[in-house]
Amino acid sequence: MPESIPHNYLLMILTLFLFFSISSANLHACNQKDRNSLLSLPFNTSASPSLNWSATDCCHWEGISCDHKGRVTHISLPSKGLEGSVSPFLGNLTSLSHLNLSHNSLSDSLPLGFFSSLNQLEVLDLSHNHLVGNISLLFSPNGSWPASIRTIDISNNEFNGWIQSSFLQQAWNLIELNVCKNSFQGPIPSSPCINSPNLRLLDFSGNNHSGEIPRGLGGCSKLKIFRAGFNSLTKSLPHDMYSATALEEISIPSNYLSGSINDGIVNLTKLSNLDLSDNKFGGKLPLDFAKLSNLKHLHLRNNFLTGSLPPSLMNCTNLIQLDLRNNSLEGNISNLNFSSLQQLTILDLGFNNFTGNFPASLLSCKSLRGVRISHNRLEGQIPPEVAQLRHLSFFSVSFNRLTNFTSAIKILMHCKRLDVVLMGHNFLQEMISNDDINMQFASNGFKNLRFLDLSEGQLTGQFPIWISKLKKLEILNLNTNRITGPIPGWLPMLPRLISLQLSDNLISSEFPKELCALPALVSAQYLGDNSSFLLPIFNVNMNRWLHQYNSINNWKPNIVLRNNSLSGHIPVEIARLKQLRTLDLSHNSFSGNIPSQISELTNLEDLDLSENQLSGEIPASLTSLNFLHNLSVAGNKLHGEIPSGTQLQSFDASAYKGNPGLCGDPLPKCGNLTRDMSRDKDIHDEEDGDSIPWFHIIVALGFITGFCGVCGPLVLHHK
Repeated sequence: MPESIPHNYLLMILTLFLFFSISSANLHACNQKDRNSLLSLPFNTSASPSLNWSATDCCHWEGISCDHKGRVTHISLPSKGLEGSVSPFLGNLTSLSHLNLSHNSLSDSLPLGFFSSLNQLEVLDLSHNHLVGNISLLFSPNGSWPASIRTIDISNNEFNGWIQSSFLQQAWNLIELNVCKNSFQGPIPSSPCINSPNLRLLDFSGNNHSGEIPRGLGGCSKLKIFRAGFNSLTKSLPHDMYSATALEEISIPSNYLSGSINDGIVNLTKLSNLDLSDNKFGGKLPLDFAKLSNLKHLHLRNNFLTGSLPPSLMNCTNLIQLDLRNNSLEGNISNLNFSSLQQLTILDLGFNNFTGNFPASLLSCKSLRGVRISHNRLEGQIPPEVAQLRHLSFFSVSFNRLTNFTSAIKILMHCKRLDVVLMGHNFLQEMISNDDINMQFASNGFKNLRFLDLSEGQLTGQFPIWISKLKKLEILNLNTNRITGPIPGWLPMLPRLISLQLSDNLISSEFPKELCALPALVSAQYLGDNSSFLLPIFNVNMNRWLHQYNSINNWKPNIVLRNNSLSGHIPVEIARLKQLRTLDLSHNSFSGNIPSQISELTNLEDLDLSENQLSGEIPASLTSLNFLHNLSVAGNKLHGEIPSGTQLQSFDASAYKGNPGLCGDPLPKCGNLTRDMSRDKDIHDEEDGDSIPWFHIIVALGFITGFCGVCGPLVLHHK
């Protein structure tokens, strides 16, 4: 029988067990002060369910982590619907290292000296809220971000003030600084890497920064991303920037930067994204682009660049996007060899001065999705090999000198993914050949086409019948051609058509009632998906940029039939087009009254019925068109008083001119018009006054002579 354990040993073992059990239980127990500070946060959310903060131990609360002493170290509550202001008690969490309250609805200013007590903070993410206030007030006098800080993201708020260089004085470990999309002013901090040598990301974009891009970026040996777009920065790129050889992205669009793009930029061999668009850069492009072998995205649009494209650019074999739109670049584009750019998906060379034919080597770029070479001086035909670009969805060659319209349509209809085709101002005075193209549609061409622009080509013939097969077509522009015959009655077969533009043609006959049944203009349920265009589409008139459209959603549903030979009455069935926002029937020969049913087009913003033969009065019901911004009924045969109502009186008198019978505000009052007409009659009578008495005398003499000739013999006979 084993020897029994003494009673005192059992008591000691039990005591030790209880001690370790209690110590273990208290190891992660939440610090009470930290718990009270957390409860001061705006944790009652608008979302459902609310945060699960019901447990006694705050270390087990949702989004909260503690250290071994029970001190709160992490608060991670992104996208939790938090509202209200940030409590000053947050500063009591002196062990806090990670604070993420991003993508909520927090508002007001942060507490004064917010960073003064958070000495252990490593990650701060307050992005995507509605926080306001001067950033200087978040520090103690001459203070800076904590020495432990590694990541700062306060983007997408409404902070203001200047970001002082001194804020980085003690931020030795700072890796990322993102302050984009606020209201910061003043210059960007200079020499940011002197005190923060580990910086890899600097994002100052979308603020009100002014002055030059700061010098000292060359000392940022680890900087990979520099963004400062959408500010008011001036002058040129600092030369020492080209010494920051770790840079992978330089994004400074939409500023006022000028000068040339220095050859030193090719020293940044790790550069993947270069965006200097929407500035004032001029001069020629660097010759030795081949050194930028990692370049994937090159955006230099909307500058003043000149000269030809350097052939070495074609050796940047990783290029995915090449956007040089709207510069003054020139040269024969046919001489460039695009065949090595196998990754290229977007090519935008529009609005330049390139010459030559459509580049055949471009057809080797099998990944191409979008091509714009519009507004250049290309000649010749679209090569048949374009049909092999199976991923092509955006194709714009407008305003060139291309020929053979029928061939171009036959080729492009084989690109099954095409949803935008812009070929206006080409194929001048060529014939629309319906029969040849219709035969090709047996293979279901243009199955995904949403936008078709064949305007300003002076194309002759009748309305293209093959368009009836484009079941996804939403926008059709055939303006400024020589199309004859009537508007086809099959247009309602296009269930998504919201824009029909046929102005400046030779179209005749009447406004077809079938047109009043266009499904997408009758009911919103037939509208398309409103997805964005791969590239923006521009409405350019007389070399003026009028509008930019990024999606169908930006487009006003419209019917534009201006300057044709249409006649007859405007059908009352037009009231069915409830989604219509622009109706332009001007410069035709429409007659009869203005249908009062137009007032049922409650979304109408623009109505132009000018220069027709319309008669009668302006329907009083038009006063109910509350969204009407533009109106013209000038140059008709209308009469009567302009209906009183805020909308119709708000237009200039020019909207009603050329209708002598119209009166009332904004034209002269109707009483004045009646007196004027009476006075004109009196003046006319006075001018003809000498002839009126003689006319009466002659009539009287004739009457007397006739009376005597008939009645005289009767009197004598009676005697």
